[in-house]
Amino acid sequence: MSNPNHDRGEHYLTTPKAEPFLERLIFNNRAVILIGFLILTAFLGYNAVKIQPDASFERMIPLEHPYVINMLEHRNDLENLGNFVRIAVETKTGDIFSPEYMETLKQITDEVFYLNGVDRSGLKTLWTSNVRWVEVTEQGFQGGNVIPDDYDGSPASLEQLRQNILRSNEVGRLVSDNFQSTIVYAPLYEKNPETGEPLDYATFSRELEEKIRDKYEAQNPNIKIHIVGFAKKVGDLIEGIGSIAWFAGITILLTTLLLFWYSRCITGTLVPVFTSIVAVFLQLGALRLLGYGLDPYSVLVPFLVFAIGISHGVQIVNAMAVEAAKGFDAITAARLAFRALYIPGMLALISDAFGFLTLFFIEIDVIRDLAIAAGLGVAFVIITNLVLHVLIMSYLGISKGGVRHVQNHGEKQDRKWRQMSYFAHPGVAPISLLIAVVGLGLGLYYKQDLKVGDLDQGAPELRADSRYNLDNAYIIDNYSTSADVLVVMVKTPAEQCTQYNVLRAMDSLQWELQNTPGVQSSASLADVSKIVTKALNEGSWKWYEISRNQTIINASIREAPSGLINTQCSLTPVLVFLEDHKAETLETVVERVEVFAEANSNDNHTFLLAAGNAGVEAATNEVIANAKDMMLIMVYSVVSLLCFATFRSIRAVLCIVVPLGLTSILCEAIMAVSGIGIKVATLPVIALGVGIGVDYGIYIYSKLEKYLLEGKTLQNAYFETLRSTGKAVMFTGVTLGLGVVTWIFSPIKFQADMGFLLFFMFLWNMIGAIWLLPALARFLLRPDQMIAKARAAK
Repeated sequence: MSNPNHDRGEHYLTTPKAEPFLERLIFNNRAVILIGFLILTAFLGYNAVKIQPDASFERMIPLEHPYVINMLEHRNDLENLGNFVRIAVETKTGDIFSPEYMETLKQITDEVFYLNGVDRSGLKTLWTSNVRWVEVTEQGFQGGNVIPDDYDGSPASLEQLRQNILRSNEVGRLVSDNFQSTIVYAPLYEKNPETGEPLDYATFSRELEEKIRDKYEAQNPNIKIHIVGFAKKVGDLIEGIGSIAWFAGITILLTTLLLFWYSRCITGTLVPVFTSIVAVFLQLGALRLLGYGLDPYSVLVPFLVFAIGISHGVQIVNAMAVEAAKGFDAITAARLAFRALYIPGMLALISDAFGFLTLFFIEIDVIRDLAIAAGLGVAFVIITNLVLHVLIMSYLGISKGGVRHVQNHGEKQDRKWRQMSYFAHPGVAPISLLIAVVGLGLGLYYKQDLKVGDLDQGAPELRADSRYNLDNAYIIDNYSTSADVLVVMVKTPAEQCTQYNVLRAMDSLQWELQNTPGVQSSASLADVSKIVTKALNEGSWKWYEISRNQTIINASIREAPSGLINTQCSLTPVLVFLEDHKAETLETVVERVEVFAEANSNDNHTFLLAAGNAGVEAATNEVIANAKDMMLIMVYSVVSLLCFATFRSIRAVLCIVVPLGLTSILCEAIMAVSGIGIKVATLPVIALGVGIGVDYGIYIYSKLEKYLLEGKTLQNAYFETLRSTGKAVMFTGVTLGLGVVTWIFSPIKFQADMGFLLFFMFLWNMIGAIWLLPALARFLLRPDQMIAKARAAK
C-alpha cells in the first residue's frame, strides 16, 4: 500500500527505480534476511564476548616521528626509554637503615626480578650488583657494591651501608633525599624475548598490586609501597574499564526509560535498543576477528556506536508512529518510514563513517585503531538500523498505546512547534545569527588558550586523588630525579664519544637546560668526568671541569655508570629530569634543545632528540598539534562533499555544516577554559562529535527541503519539519546528552572529560540544527529556485 502524500514529497534525487528496488529487496525477503542476521549475530556475538583488553607502549606513540625513530634506532644503547616502573619502598617511621627494612627491600627485589616482563639485566635497587660506590683514596680508586659483601644487618654493617650510599651518587635517584625510602627500578620488555608475546599490562599491573604492594604492606606494617610508570598507569586504566561497563549499563537503562517516555510504545522502545546493541556486538566480534582488542582509549567506541544506533532508530520509530496514526498497518508503515529515511539516514551514517576514518591519518596507532573501530561500528549500524530495525518493526508495528500517544498529543505539541518555528521568521533569524556571531567571537577568543598535551602532573587520564597520582606525587616530593625524563642522544663516530669537544658541548647543553624553567636536574658523561677529575685532585673545586688532557678524560670516565655510554663509544645520552611533562614544560625544553642542536651539531658529534618518556610525550604532542587542524579540515571536507553530492547545493551544505563548525569552536573554547588539553584521549572526541552531530542537520534539512519543494513557505515548512523529524532530533540530543553526562563521576578522568565534552557536543549540535539551521536557511535558501531545479532534474 502506498500513501500519495508521501510520494508527492519524494526527494528529487531519488530515482523512481531505486526506491522500489530497495524496498522489494528488503521487504520481499524479510524472513531470509532476519535468519541471516540471526546467524551473523550469533557468530560475531560469540567472538565479541571473547575480545580482550589490549594495550601497547608502541601503539600509543607516533612511530613515524623523527624523535621516536631516533629512540627506537638506538634503543639497545640506552636506558630510560620510558617503559619502566619505579617502586618506592617507604618506611613509615625511622629510616631505611634498619634490618627489617633492608630485608623487606631484598625480598621485594627478588619478587620483582621474577615478574614476567621485567628486563632483569637492567633491574636496579640497592641489592643489585649494578649499583656501586666509588671513591678516590691515596691508593687510587676504590669501590664496590653498595650493599657490603659482609652485610649481616648489624649496626656496623648498616653504618657501612650508609657510607656507601653517600659515596654512590644515588641519593635523590635510588634513595630518597630524607633516607625514608628507596627505589626499585625495573625496565620492561615490550615483548617477551622468549615467546614474542606482547606484555600483558593488565596482568602485570595486577601482579604489582598483589605480589608487591598488598603482600609486603601486609607483611611489614611499617612499609608503604608507591608504584609509577607507563605500565602501571595503563594497568590502572584497564582496571577502570569495569567502571566504564557500569556507566554504559546506566546509559542503556536511562536511554530505554526515556525512549519509552517518548514513544509510549514497548516495541518502539525495545527494538531500537536491541538493534543498537546488536550493532555493538557485530562491531566487537569483527574487531576480534581482525586481530584487534580494546585498549583503554577505544573502549568508549562501543557506546558511541550504540548512541549512533539509537539516534537513527528514534527517527524510524517516530516516522512509523506518524504513519501508524494515519491508519497504515505495520508493514506499510515500515515501508513508508524506510522510504522517507533511507536517503538521509544513509547520508548521515556514511558521513559518520568517513568522519571517523579521517582519524586514521594521524600517525599514532591507538588513534588509528579507534578510527577503524568507529568506522566499522557505523558500517554495522547502517545495516542494523536501515534493515534489521525496519524489518523487526514491520512484524511488530507500533503498539496501540504509541498510536494513541501520537494522536492525543498532536494538537498540544503543534502549539509548541508553532512557537519554535519562529526561528525561521524574518524578524527572528537575524537575531539568531547575531547571537551565533557573538558565540563565534567568544569561542575564538577563549580557544587561543587551548594547549596540546597534558596540563597536570602525573597521569592526567586518572583523577588527581587516584592511587597512581598520589604515588607519583610522593616520588616527585622525595626524589631529585623525577619520573619525567627527556633523553638527548649525542651521536659520534665510533670511539669518539669521550673526546673533549664532545663532552664540552654536552656540558654546555646541560648548563643551558639547567637554567631553563621546568628542568629539575640533568646528568651525563660530562658530569662523571668532572666529578672524578675533582676527586683525583684532592677534591678541589678548581678542578671541577672537563680536562683538555684526553688521558685524564679517559681515566675519569673509566668507572662511568651503565647507560651513559654504549659499547662502541658512539652514543652517549644527556638525561634531563623535568619537573613535570606538562605541555608548556615540554615545549620550552624541546625548543631550547633544538636551537642548541642546530648551532652545535657537526661532523664530529650530533645532538638527536629524543628518548625517555618525556621525549615520547613531546613527539606525541607535536604529531597531535600538526594533525588537529588537518583532521578537522578532512572531516568537514568529507561531510561537505557528501552533503553536496546528495543535495546538489552549496547553500544546503552551509546550512548543515555552519552549526557544526560553531560547535567545534565552542568545544575547543570549553576545553581551554576547563583545563582539558588536546591529547590522545581527547583528540578523537572532536571528530566523533562532528560525525555524530551531522546526523541532526541532515535529518532536519532533508525534511525541510521536502516541504519547501511542496510549495510551503519557509516558516510553515519548518513547522512541519519540527512536528515530524524535529521532535525526534530534540529527543535524541537530550537523551544521548543525559546518557553521557553520568560519565563525569567516573574514576577515570579522561572518561569524565570525554563524557563532559560529548554531553556538550550532543546537546549543542542538536541546538544548532534546531535553532541556527532555520536562521541560516532564511538567508541562504531560495525556495522558488529549488522547485525549478527539482522540476528540471525530473
